Amino acid sequence: MATALRIWPAGWSRQQRSSATMLTASVILVLILWLMATPMSWVPDPIGNNAQFFAEGTRVTVQLTAIAAVLGVVIGVLAALGKTSKWPPLRWIASGYIWVIRGTPLLVQVLFVFFALPVMIPALQLSDFVSACVALSFNVGAYNAEAIRAGLLAVPRGQMEAARSLGLSSWYTFIDVTFPQAFKISLPPLVNNIVALLKDSSLAYAIGVVELTNVGNRIQAATFQPLPILLTSASIYLLLTTVMTQISNAVERRFDVEGRQP
Repeated sequence: MATALRIWPAGWSRQQRSSATMLTASVILVLILWLMATPMSWVPDPIGNNAQFFAEGTRVTVQLTAIAAVLGVVIGVLAALGKTSKWPPLRWIASGYIWVIRGTPLLVQVLFVFFALPVMIPALQLSDFVSACVALSFNVGAYNAEAIRAGLLAVPRGQMEAARSLGLSSWYTFIDVTFPQAFKISLPPLVNNIVALLKDSSLAYAIGVVELTNVGNRIQAATFQPLPILLTSASIYLLLTTVMTQISNAVERRFDVEGRQP
């Protein structure tokens, strides 16, 4: 019988393997950005002479994804708590936010934040990058809210009752008992949302953010060579999503205390 291929030593624990995977994937990501930023005279034009622009666009894409991912998790937790709240106005606000965000296109949301929001609030003048971060954060936050809400509802009520019977307050019951289990249950859909966020960040080009897709469009307009430009952009996105998937899978294994994952 064939044995499974082992990347890390057999004696390593699950936490050691997940930590090693996250470190390796992070190093690979840094190497990708560094190699793209270095002169690539050996690569045919129009890629070689524009490698620095691709590297800059990739860096902006990664920054957009990282900032929106962190803010999206925070917003998702708050919206999930609001939707499961016993206070009706809070439930209505959270449900309305999720309904609006999930029912409208992300491109419309990006354009709304950049063009319409400063008209509604004249004192609020946001740059194109900040506007993209805000729109992406609230968009992914709505999807995260539903994932986290499902995790909260999946925690057995008996565990909360047991915690209360031991004298824990409602706050400590949530922090120490409910939320850790709910977060672990919600982790797979949260990971999928973050990977999708990386690809959705390409819509920031619509308001002038010089991310990877925008860089590709500019080089394509200047060189009139769409095939190598689009293939390069798609390959970079594929590399980034692959690295992010490896990191997220390692995070899932680290929280998999029951040992359900290999």
